[in-house]
Amino acid sequence: MSNIKPTLVILAAGIGSRYGGLKQLDTFTLEGATIIDFSIYDALQAGFGKFVFIIRKSFEQEFKELFNKKLEGKAEIDYVFQEIDSVPKKYQNPERTKPWGTGHALLMAKDVVKENFAIINADDFYGKKAFEIMANYLMQIDINSYNFSMMAYYLKNTVSDHGYVSRGECQINEEGYLTNVTERTHIEKVNIHLVCKDNNGDLVDIDGDTIVSMNFWGFTPKCFEFGTSLFKNFLEESKGDLKAEFFIPSVVNEILKSGIASVKVLKSNAKWFGVTYKQDKEIVQKEIEKLISNNTYPSKLW
Repeated sequence: MSNIKPTLVILAAGIGSRYGGLKQLDTFTLEGATIIDFSIYDALQAGFGKFVFIIRKSFEQEFKELFNKKLEGKAEIDYVFQEIDSVPKKYQNPERTKPWGTGHALLMAKDVVKENFAIINADDFYGKKAFEIMANYLMQIDINSYNFSMMAYYLKNTVSDHGYVSRGECQINEEGYLTNVTERTHIEKVNIHLVCKDNNGDLVDIDGDTIVSMNFWGFTPKCFEFGTSLFKNFLEESKGDLKAEFFIPSVVNEILKSGIASVKVLKSNAKWFGVTYKQDKEIVQKEIEKLISNNTYPSKLW
């Protein structure tokens, strides 16, 4: 068992275009807690010892003011910047406004993450149990191994009533290991059915019991070996596309194809909820209120 506490990397550089603002810093309780506050609180209790925020320079000050004080004396904290120009000069395009995606963000953490780590979205509420299961797994894995992991959720528990969402659709073998993950960038509820866009852009049915990734992955530092060369190829192939994004599932599929690494699928019955649209906020507030009233969380986290 590794006695090095794992690190939690938080993907917080998104621009929240469908939400209409910086949802990373939006508050969901009377005490002013963000969704990130709950993730950090859960992760600290589960045994994570360091937090790395992937953000953009434009809101560095707000992040530091909010989180440095809370984590002082409790854990190490670091900030890494994912900017549109954090790519080699020949691929920079002044017309691009969209960040390069979660896979690019992951690579930004390479120089500061030297221990086993989990990576999560800033705006998803994963549940206490999920952090406990992940921390436990990461602490048992050799830092030089290629044994990676992911936290699995059922699709039906992760969709919004207010528009489409993107999820990683997972194929899993009988031993409980991931064999493939397909990034579905458009899944929505139509009446009572769940549909997704296929590769041709047509809407097709998708089963609510499909296992999906909510971008809660567990890695050793070895994962960076795969991502770096893959991202170079991606930049070369998508030179003219201002909206092309490089996602973590692309890195994971490369890991799976290599045959030298595996991704264990960890399951938790923790209820996930999150905000993609402004209208999702009220649901999340109500869910958090329930968790506070049944004493899962104190009303004041810090």
